[in-house]
Amino acid sequence: MNNQLLTNARIVTPTHNFMGSVKIQNGIITEIVKDKFYPEGTDLRGQWLIPGCIDIHTDYLEKELFPRPSAPFPLPFALHFMDARAAACGLTTVFTALSFSDNEGKNRSLNGAMDLAREIDETRHSLLVRHFLHARIDPNSDGILAYLDEMRTLESLYLVVYNDQIPGQRQFTLEQQVEMRVKGMGITPDEAMALLLNKAEALKHINNRKQIQEAFIDKYIIGSHDDTTIEHVDEGKHYGATLSEMPTTLEAARRAKELGLWVCLGAPNYYRGGSHCGNLSSLDALAEGLADILCSDYHFPTMLGSVVKMMETGTKPSDAVNLVTLNPAKMLCFDHEIGSIEVGKKADLVAFASKKSFASVSLVLVDGLVKYSSNYNTPIKPLLAEGKTVNFTANS
Repeated sequence: MNNQLLTNARIVTPTHNFMGSVKIQNGIITEIVKDKFYPEGTDLRGQWLIPGCIDIHTDYLEKELFPRPSAPFPLPFALHFMDARAAACGLTTVFTALSFSDNEGKNRSLNGAMDLAREIDETRHSLLVRHFLHARIDPNSDGILAYLDEMRTLESLYLVVYNDQIPGQRQFTLEQQVEMRVKGMGITPDEAMALLLNKAEALKHINNRKQIQEAFIDKYIIGSHDDTTIEHVDEGKHYGATLSEMPTTLEAARRAKELGLWVCLGAPNYYRGGSHCGNLSSLDALAEGLADILCSDYHFPTMLGSVVKMMETGTKPSDAVNLVTLNPAKMLCFDHEIGSIEVGKKADLVAFASKKSFASVSLVLVDGLVKYSSNYNTPIKPLLAEGKTVNFTANS
């Protein structure tokens, strides 16, 4: 039996927060007790206790695979340290974003993305936290069509987004892309502009959204990435999208909400006070009630960091926490099992203290098993019904 008793915690439910205790049996939350503490339990000493963060989009794996553009590392090595970092940051469900496109440059190809996807699929169950794949599929690529059937066989693939690659259409302006190519390719601005305009002309005649929708609509969540205009949002909706991921303008975010789409923005954007590339600020979107979900995008610590900053500025704790837990669970249709501290749900739980606008994580449970603990902050005392202690291993 795997029984746990967490006590003296500031528990955050979908609507309230209060001091109390949580009882867990065989990985399931069985009781939530307000204003009652147990000396035999794991004393969280007043720390916050929330559901594990659900990160629907992270590019973090690339940082471990290519810490320098010309210094690649093998996937098992990279994935192990990405997984450990996710756990230490309070993430218990992680969607790794892989780009499937034949229109991208160095270190990225359709074959390479497929190889990574297969390896992640094979190793995901031996890792600390829950891992899924998030496929960013280029609809302006004919090459992708040959991979759709195999992608459907991936057990971990659950989220698919249209990731348009036509230059100047979405996240980056033509001028920004010219600058990037001048720096990255060592060519002149005129050469870079000619290259981009030729590419845009070739790609604008290709749109495989219908084929992608038909391949994935039956059992996958479909979204649209970097929507910039009303037309972008409408097109995504027309081809089955229920998610507008990282809209780059208020106009696009407003349209997404009008159409009933979930809107996800980056937690680094919120934590830093704005977009690093000049697009829609998460602060502005949240101020208008346009953002439902925050994801790590490229930086794991900002998910809980954003929660802490929101609470410090007066946001109700449950509202802040729901942005990284219950709301993504609902969008993914996972909310019957995870995403909130409720009786009958899986015990994916995170304890942390807030320190100077960041979260210091002390304990992470997945299915009621300890996957990360900082003994400096929290003495761990797992219990058995017979009163015996349990010695947990990293992959227990």
